[in-house]
Amino acid sequence: MAAQDVLGQTARLASSSALLQVLFRVVTFGLNAFTLRYLSRELLGVVNVRLTLLYSTVVFLAREAFRRACLSGSAKRNWTKTINLLWLTVPLGVFWSLILGLVWLYLLEVPDPSVVPHYQAGVVAFGLSAIIELLGEPFWVLAQAHLFVRLKVIAESLSVVSKCILTVTLVILYPHWGLYIFCLAQLLYVSVLVMCYVIHFVMFLGSPEATKKSFPVARVKGLLPSFVEDETFVNWKEARLTWSFFKQSFLKQILTEGERYVMTFLNVLNFGDQGVYDIVNNLGSLVARFIFLPIEESFYVFFAKVLERGKAVKDQKQDDVAMAANVLELLLKLVLLIGLTITVFGYAYSQLALDIYGGSMLSSGRGPDLLRCYSLYVLFLAVNGVTECFTSALMCKEEVDRYNFVMLALSLIFLCISYFLTHWYGSVGFILANCFNMGIRIAHSTHYIHHYFRESSHRPLTGLLPSPAVLLVYILSAGVTAFSEVLFCCDKGWMARLIHISTGALCLAATLVTMFCTETKLIHFVRSQFLSRYLKKGT
Repeated sequence: MAAQDVLGQTARLASSSALLQVLFRVVTFGLNAFTLRYLSRELLGVVNVRLTLLYSTVVFLAREAFRRACLSGSAKRNWTKTINLLWLTVPLGVFWSLILGLVWLYLLEVPDPSVVPHYQAGVVAFGLSAIIELLGEPFWVLAQAHLFVRLKVIAESLSVVSKCILTVTLVILYPHWGLYIFCLAQLLYVSVLVMCYVIHFVMFLGSPEATKKSFPVARVKGLLPSFVEDETFVNWKEARLTWSFFKQSFLKQILTEGERYVMTFLNVLNFGDQGVYDIVNNLGSLVARFIFLPIEESFYVFFAKVLERGKAVKDQKQDDVAMAANVLELLLKLVLLIGLTITVFGYAYSQLALDIYGGSMLSSGRGPDLLRCYSLYVLFLAVNGVTECFTSALMCKEEVDRYNFVMLALSLIFLCISYFLTHWYGSVGFILANCFNMGIRIAHSTHYIHHYFRESSHRPLTGLLPSPAVLLVYILSAGVTAFSEVLFCCDKGWMARLIHISTGALCLAATLVTMFCTETKLIHFVRSQFLSRYLKKGT
């Protein structure tokens, strides 16, 4: 597949995933606002922090390394060995579920049964849901490697909608069920997700469409583990790369979910405060989740397909190098501008957003400070996602192993900083520690990118330099909206709030117009790669 075709399909995958994530987060946003009226903060804290951490840890440790290793390189490979390797995620998931499940049951503080009943059932259900989801891993990797955009959209949409419908129904009818509600909803979510992938491939394999596309798997039986005569069970090169990524993923999980591990294992916040922190965290991470994450996942595939892992830039096809450098530069510019917009406008509108969303329970106390700090953290997340996406796709095994030592040091430093900053600044300390952690990771990735392109004429890191006009309008917008907040927000009535919102809307419009006039290359990239198919549908 030509590099230009890969870019087009990757951009469509990223834009579809981003729109899908918008739908998910809007639904989740409304669901959280709804459940706040029916369930306690303590229950939400146990579900959204303690049990979700168990599920995400099992899934991440069992599959992340396999995904990165098996999506690297060309789609033309011995897929039988790759599928065999991917099925190893299931026993690995069972192992982690058992080990971590025992830790969650017997080593961690158990919530008061009178406040949060059925905790033991929750641990079992969330551990089991992780194993069920891993059953679909070979199907997911095949779909991702061959850019099956529609399948991902349909599968994740149906699973999220099913989960939300069941949750709302049970919360209204049986609020006394407590954790049972979230256990059933989580099991339904992973079951629908896996079944969508299984049903699709059962119908797709052997069809004329699969034959036309020369799909590497001919029968459903080919998706199951199988031995190849006189050959090894797995591709040992992929297996060794998986082991390198596994060591890195273990550390990356600590860095990604570090604050939840500190909250869970060190008990620095009670369950009620954990619930508030998680709600604010989810609200603050909306943009990061529905824009930055799809871009990172999709363009990791692009960079891995266009450039060959472990090869110096002078040994690559120069046309592909030029395209990769141009795409990287524009992606950095795109996420930087989105991150700056969130940071600038998030400061003046955090308290208002929390008051509208959850009432005084969220807008009073440390809630607004949490969301303001998270607005800054989004900027770090934006840049780190793209820079690490590129470095992960290009680093050879030895470089990955060296980076593991960097991640180990970062993990230890992050946990220590999180612990001390939390004691000094409460839950805000978690976000400050995350900003420090992301800053170090960005520095490492940008150093790698600079070194990688040093022998070429390309300088993709210039994407981190917005135009002076855009910077000026950001500074003016920050000052105007902060002044507006002092005058009109948030206890001066709805009319004052509307004035504050209108002021922000005007500043945002001025910012977008300035971008449109000065960042013409970026605008063309977004329109041609991300919005092209939607523009065509509208004409």
